[in-house]
Amino acid sequence: MEKLKKLSNTFKFSLIAIVLIAVFCIAITPVTLQNDTYYTIKIGEHIENNGLDMKDPFSWHDNLDYTYPHWLYDLLTFKIFSHFGFEGIYVTTVILAVILGLSLYFVSSKISKNNIVSFFVTFGALYLLKDYIAARAQLVTFILFIWSIFCIEKFLENRKIRYGIALFGIATLIANLHVAVWPFFFILFLPYIGEYIVASLADFLIYQKFKHFKLKFKIKHLKNENKIEKCKKQLSELEEKLDRIKIKRTKNLQEPYKIKLEKNKNVKWLILVMIICVITGFLTPLGDTPFTYLVKTMQGNTTKNINEHLPMTLSAQPETLCTLVLFLSILIFTKTKIKLRDLFMIGGLCYLMLSSKRQVTMFALVGTIILSKLIVDLLTIYDKEKLEKINKFVLKPIPVILLLTIVGWCSWQNCKGKFEDKIVDEKTYPVQASNYILENIDLSKARFYNEYNYGSYLLYRGIPVFIDSRADLYAPEFSGLEDDIFMDFINVSSIGTFYEDIFEKYDITHAIMYKNAKISMIIDKTQDSNYKKIYSDDYFVIYERLR
Repeated sequence: MEKLKKLSNTFKFSLIAIVLIAVFCIAITPVTLQNDTYYTIKIGEHIENNGLDMKDPFSWHDNLDYTYPHWLYDLLTFKIFSHFGFEGIYVTTVILAVILGLSLYFVSSKISKNNIVSFFVTFGALYLLKDYIAARAQLVTFILFIWSIFCIEKFLENRKIRYGIALFGIATLIANLHVAVWPFFFILFLPYIGEYIVASLADFLIYQKFKHFKLKFKIKHLKNENKIEKCKKQLSELEEKLDRIKIKRTKNLQEPYKIKLEKNKNVKWLILVMIICVITGFLTPLGDTPFTYLVKTMQGNTTKNINEHLPMTLSAQPETLCTLVLFLSILIFTKTKIKLRDLFMIGGLCYLMLSSKRQVTMFALVGTIILSKLIVDLLTIYDKEKLEKINKFVLKPIPVILLLTIVGWCSWQNCKGKFEDKIVDEKTYPVQASNYILENIDLSKARFYNEYNYGSYLLYRGIPVFIDSRADLYAPEFSGLEDDIFMDFINVSSIGTFYEDIFEKYDITHAIMYKNAKISMIIDKTQDSNYKKIYSDDYFVIYERLR
C-alpha cells in the first residue's frame, strides 16, 4: 500500500513538473529568428530541388565546395517552412525546446531516482541553456545527447541490446542532422571507459597479477624440483597476502573516502557498441565528412574569431560559476561521494567549456544528470527520512501554489519582453535594403560586400553574398580555394586591412553595411569619392563602388 501511495505521489508531481517545464520552455524560446535559420531554409530548398551537389550555390565566389553539415535538418526545416512559414519554424522550435526540457527532467529522474531534485536541477540547466534555444540543428542534437547518456547508463546497468541499438540510431541521426558534433557522441563514452581502465589497472597492480602469472609460469616450466617447491611456496604466500588485500580493498571500495571506483564488466560490451557506432559515419550521403569535418575546423581560423567559439571568461558567466561552486561545495564540504566516471565527465566538460564558451551547453546538459545524483546522495547520506518527507511535503497545496507562483514569475520575466518582438528583426536584418536591391540592382552583374551576421538573410532573399554565418565554407580548409575569404572579412571589418584593397581583390561592385559599421563611418567621414551612397535607412546603408 505504501509503495502504491509513493508511486501515486511521484506520478502527481511528474504531471505538475511536465506542465511547469513546458511553460518555462515556451517562455525562454525566442520569437525572433537568428541568422543560421535563414540559410537553413534556403539550403533545404536547394537540397529539395537539386540534391546534395557538394557545391555552394549562394555566394558569388566561384566553385566553393560545401559539405552540407546538417543537410537533413536543413531539408526538414525547409519542408516545415514551405507548409507553415516562419510561424511553423517558431512553433517547431517551441516544441523542440519543450522536448529538451522534458528529456532533461525524465532522464535525470530515472538516473538519480528522485523526480523532485531532478525538477529543480532541470530548471537550472534550462536557465543556462536559454541563450542557445534557437531554430538550429544543435537544439535537436541536445535532445539526442541527453538520451545517449540515458542509453549508456541503462546499457551498463542491464546490458540489454535495445539500448545498444538505440545508441546506434542516435549516432546515425547526429551524423545526418549535425555532423559537426558527431565526434562528441563518442566523447560521451570515454569517462566510462576511463573508469574501467583505471579499475583494471588498479586490480593489476594491487593484486600483483604479473608476479602471480610469473610464478605460475615458472612452476609449469621449471624442471628443478627444489626451484619448483620454492616457487610454490612463494605463490602460496602471495595468494595469502592477496586474500587479505582483497578483503581490505572490498571494504574500502564499499566505503570510499570521496571517489567511487567501479569495474563494470558491461563496459567491455559498451566499447563494442561504440566501435560499431563508428559505422554510422558512413551512413550519410556526405562521404567522409563525419570523420574530417571537426579536424578541418580545428585546423582553420574560424574558431579563433567567432564569439561563441572563444574561451569562456567565468566572471562574465555568473550562472555557470555558481554551478561550478555548487559542484565543488558538495564534493569538498560534505560526505557525498562521486563515481570516477562522473568526475572524469565533469572534468572533461569543464575543460571543453573553458576552451569554448558554446560548450557550456554540454556542461549544462550532462552536468544536470550528475548534479542531480550528487544532491540525492547528499540528502540520503544526512537524512534519508527527511528526503521522503520533502517528497510528500512538496505535493501539499501551499508548496504547489508557491511552486506555480515562482515558475510563473520566472516565465513571465523571460517572455514579457517578447510580445513586441517580430520573427524577422529589421534592426538586425536588412529587410528594406534587400527589397531595394531586388528592385533596383542587376544581381547577375553585382558583387556585394556584406557583413557576417546578416549574410544568411541576404542569401535567403536570393542575393548572392560575400560571406554568411556558414563560417567554415569560407575557410580554405573547406572551400577548396587558396584565398581565405573568412580571414579577409575579419581583417577588413576590423580595419586591420584597408577596405579598398580587399574590395579591389574581390572586384566588389556594391557594399551593404550597418550604418554604424567601421567601414561605413570611414567612407562617410572621409567622403570617399570611390563610393556613392545609393540607399540608406535607419539601420543599413548601401554603397555603389565607382570604378
